[in-house]
Amino acid sequence: MTEQPKSFDLAELLARRGGERYELHARYLNHQLPRMLRTIGFDKVYDRAEGAYFYDTEGNDYLDMLAGFGVMGLGRHHPVVNKALHDVIDASLPDLVRFDCQPLPGLLAEKLLEHTPHLDRVYFGNSGAEAVEAALKFARYVTGRPRVLYCTHAFHGLTTGALSVNGEDGFRDGFSPLLPDTAIAMGDLGALERELVRGDVAAFIVEPVQGKGVHPTPPGFLRGAQELLHKYKALLIADEVQTGLGRTGDFYAFQYEAGVEPDLVCVAKALSGGYVPVGATLGRDWIFKKVYSSMDRVLVHSASFGSNAQAMAAGLAVLSVLENEHIVKNARVTGELLRARLASLVDRYELLHAVRGRGLMIGIEFGRPESIKLRSRWTVLQAARKGLFAQMVVVPLLQRHRILTQVSGDRMEVIKLIPPLIIGEKEVDRFVGAFEAVMEDAHGGGGLMWDFGKTLMKQAVANR
Repeated sequence: MTEQPKSFDLAELLARRGGERYELHARYLNHQLPRMLRTIGFDKVYDRAEGAYFYDTEGNDYLDMLAGFGVMGLGRHHPVVNKALHDVIDASLPDLVRFDCQPLPGLLAEKLLEHTPHLDRVYFGNSGAEAVEAALKFARYVTGRPRVLYCTHAFHGLTTGALSVNGEDGFRDGFSPLLPDTAIAMGDLGALERELVRGDVAAFIVEPVQGKGVHPTPPGFLRGAQELLHKYKALLIADEVQTGLGRTGDFYAFQYEAGVEPDLVCVAKALSGGYVPVGATLGRDWIFKKVYSSMDRVLVHSASFGSNAQAMAAGLAVLSVLENEHIVKNARVTGELLRARLASLVDRYELLHAVRGRGLMIGIEFGRPESIKLRSRWTVLQAARKGLFAQMVVVPLLQRHRILTQVSGDRMEVIKLIPPLIIGEKEVDRFVGAFEAVMEDAHGGGGLMWDFGKTLMKQAVANR
């Protein structure tokens, strides 16, 4: 009797080998990740996730204040997005034919453009970096100029073009030569104009709220930049990969400032619903028509998996949830509550220096204390490596209070909160209560927290 081939059983595979997760990663993937996670005590085993929470095998809940770096805007496994993906798979659509026009990409583009009425067309790729790459290419092509300006400390992705407009040397080191782009200080319109007068600038790309450190653009900067760019025949690119789709309390973060109408807008992350990677570059009609100027150029910029049915269905479901469940308003109201609660602690804790941000994108900044005992400990930490204190706060939030957060960037004493946009007052109460407890420990000289600081210092010295 012929043996029947075995079918693939995902549940069986995970049950049999899921416990090897850290060993598999160390052996076959980025070996530094499990090493780092074990060093800071983040080598947890999460069993399942729902909404704004993870659960371990014992049923303990963990509050997610990171949202996969903003991907999980609607939390994990939102039922509307879940159903849309089951529906599109069950529909057996003739997907990615390439030489046809399926309805879902057009419908998603139409829906996105409803929130961006000054723009006309959309290119769909697979990630935020791809959305940025498309914007850079389009801007260079239509202007015929080589250079793109960006802000110091900016983050626009890690592919070569996006890396060229990345304001952090730690990401750029060792990957030169990059494209001929130039950084300016955020808010410095004089520096922007000095670069523009040279006549070789295609565009200026900017995050309306900078992810590294959570720095909103100064009032009037985006509008002033737009006026200068158009004066010198260059384009404004808004990178809304992390800030878009309600994160900051507006559908797009650039909408916070009246009169700002970017020529190109990049979105991704939350548009995926946390399921299927998708990126989108929105732009003016004339830009797209110049890039795709003839039938010979129909595939001049494309992506093999761009506009796939699963990604388009996820995006349509996400936009439906944002509207029907008033997610953008919730991000604004809950964000204001969380920021106000945290800002009220600044005068109480000398290690806490500032709380800033918009909507549910909040930065908590720590700084040099005044009291001698705390100042001496702070100085020792800074001498070993800047950013260790923020990491000392992140660890007890997870270990003692089961709340996942992370620092806002390398060598930054800032924690960035970018939770799912569905959180409410219950989650605000839980986070603020836990944060107060950690601050009390830090200011009281609690042994556990400062002992962990010694571990981090040893690791920092060893890595030099």
